Formats: sequence, C-alpha cells, structure tokens
Amino acid sequence: SQPWVAEAGISLHHFSGRLGEQLVHFQAMRLRDSLFLWVGSAPLLGSLAVAMCSPRDSIPVSTSLLGDPSDTTSNSLAQRLARKTKKQIFVSYNLQNTDNSFTVLIEKRIKEEMMAFPEKF
Repeated sequence: SQPWVAEAGISLHHFSGRLGEQLVHFQAMRLRDSLFLWVGSAPLLGSLAVAMCSPRDSIPVSTSLLGDPSDTTSNSLAQRLARKTKKQIFVSYNLQNTDNSFTVLIEKRIKEEMMAFPEKF
C-alpha cells in the first residue's frame, strides 16, 4: 500500500443540531490540507467564503467567493475555524438567521463535533 493514497482521500461527515427552533444540517468534507464546511437547512449553496492562516498576520485572511459580499457570516466563521484548525477552510453558510447569538450556537455545535470526531476535520 502506498502512504499517499490514504493522505489524498476525501472524508465526508454529516451531522445536525437543533439550535433554538431550527434544525440545522452540517456537511464537512475533509481534504488533505483543507476543510469544506456547508451549513444550512435546505440543499442550497448561496454563499461561499475561504480563509487561511497567514504567517504575516494573526488574523486569518479571508474572502467571499460566492453570494452577497455584504453578508460576512461565511467569512467570519471561516476565519475563526481557520485560526482553530490552522487549515484552509471553505465555509458555505446558508441560513437566514445571521444574528450573532445564533452564529455563536452554530460555531459551538461545530466545535462539539470537532472534539467528538477530530479525524473527520
């Protein structure tokens, strides 16, 4: 067996959480050096942002790739997860509720899953 075969594999991980009144679904796709995280309640790709750590700055750099650039929810979440994981993070946040207290619950649910299943992230 060749060691690079396992390293190049893609891992998919689906989990959900009831946050307040809403059932939220999460899909994590772990790639070799990055993570694609989709968050939503219906099959939709309305936004996409990417963030990664920079050796020149303590705050990860990020940019919006798809969707309304004035909605910074995907960007902010990608930055915080990039800081935590030290990986390149793609985030697609597809929920109407972008209230700060709700996004804190979203991030908490993601971190709980990361603690329970670190190999999936």
